Amino acid sequence: MFRALLYGCVKYSCLLWLRLYNRLSIEAVDEVPRRGAFIVAANHCSNLDPVVIGAACPRRLRFMAKEELFRIPLLGPLIRALGAVPVPRSDRQGAAAVLRLTLARLEASESVILFPEGTRSRDGRLKGLEGGVALLAVKTGLPVIPAFISGSYEALPGGAPFPRPVKIRLRFGSPLRAAELLPEGSEKERRQALLRRLERELLSLQSSMAGGADDHP
Repeated sequence: MFRALLYGCVKYSCLLWLRLYNRLSIEAVDEVPRRGAFIVAANHCSNLDPVVIGAACPRRLRFMAKEELFRIPLLGPLIRALGAVPVPRSDRQGAAAVLRLTLARLEASESVILFPEGTRSRDGRLKGLEGGVALLAVKTGLPVIPAFISGSYEALPGGAPFPRPVKIRLRFGSPLRAAELLPEGSEKERRQALLRRLERELLSLQSSMAGGADDHP
């Protein structure tokens, strides 16, 4: 009960802050399922990204975050209250821990945020996607909701001590299911098909948002 109350307070406080300070706009939120677990797969170019999605999504989400983020003043307590789970940073151990912890959350009927680029983009552009999100989607049969965030890199690039009042936009895409993309394929083929389609959807969302936002106050 206390955790749910804390989550609600933090979520709506963050949403109010983002609406007022960063003029956050949330688009196509109806694409988010009203019931059942799912995976949100989003681009990642700022430490603000999980806060933006966690605050904007109408459903409660969990996400994995590197341990050092929990030591950052203000950000650490915020992401913990929004449902973050710390994972080790070492490459192989960290990747395995993310998959293991995320699978456990999905099997417990919780929805999660994943950033399939694997790490934060250093220049704000979408990088190649790693296969973990597709593996989890095929294994669980759950839908993947593409999401693209525009403006968070300008608002809080790497090394910036505090967010800037730059407009942020979040747009959700239509749910993707591996079994529907390739009904007769093997598990490996379904993973590959889902990953290719997810990358196309993220690039399409990015393209549809380009030039449509006033990026500066």
